[in-house]
Amino acid sequence: MEDNILLQINNISVVYSDVIQVLKGVSLTVEKNHIVSLLGSNGSGKTTTLKAISGLLKPENGKVTDGTILYSGEPIQNQSPETITRAGIIQVLEGRQPFKYLTIEENLRVGTATRWGKPYRQDIDLVYRYFPALLARRKSLAGYCSGGELQMLVMGRALMAHPELLLLDEPSLGLAPLVVKEIFRIIKRINEEQGTTIVLVEQNANMALQIAHTGYVMENGKIVMEGRALDLIENPDIKEFYLGMAASGDSRSYRDVKSYRRRKRWL
Repeated sequence: MEDNILLQINNISVVYSDVIQVLKGVSLTVEKNHIVSLLGSNGSGKTTTLKAISGLLKPENGKVTDGTILYSGEPIQNQSPETITRAGIIQVLEGRQPFKYLTIEENLRVGTATRWGKPYRQDIDLVYRYFPALLARRKSLAGYCSGGELQMLVMGRALMAHPELLLLDEPSLGLAPLVVKEIFRIIKRINEEQGTTIVLVEQNANMALQIAHTGYVMENGKIVMEGRALDLIENPDIKEFYLGMAASGDSRSYRDVKSYRRRKRWL
């Protein structure tokens, strides 16, 4: 593995309950200190790809049946989530799941579990610098937070673990546009200032490609397109299907986008 490659997924297949195949030969590369966006519609296999990396397939009776996942040159497919987390891979799950009856600051301290016994005050101060809204409510119970505050909280909790590779699953889901813009601005800052490598699963293709270095598009458990983010955002297929723009530059209606058929060369 090249020195600048942190994660290499080679032709993996994933099966749930020994019968349901979700991923069908997925391959992708993640360079160190880069943001990689993984795009696609619901059910395309994006979240399953993240769980294959983080080891969270196992609790759901899923497993990688073919191919390899190399992290810093070492195979990690089908290892336990605990082992993978301690290696430096942290996943922020879709759905913003805090410990509702703990305060914001107590939730953040949970993120130090892999570094138990080590000083954490400096880490909390770093999280508050990225997410000042959490500082203002640090003594409030997490169960009373807004959706935007919860997204900041779960991302901050992940930062407390000092991730080398951060996996973000749909961070914009259900949030107001201004909050989404702020969340993506912070993701970019974390990447640039902390050198954290990030794999970002998103349906908001426009926002994701604006901050990413490279992107992959998934359909039906396969990678159907890949390239530099700047190239993808200008690609007519991406514009028409994922960004809702026709070749003329006009906006496409939901009905138009839903009925759009990818060109045969995608398949």
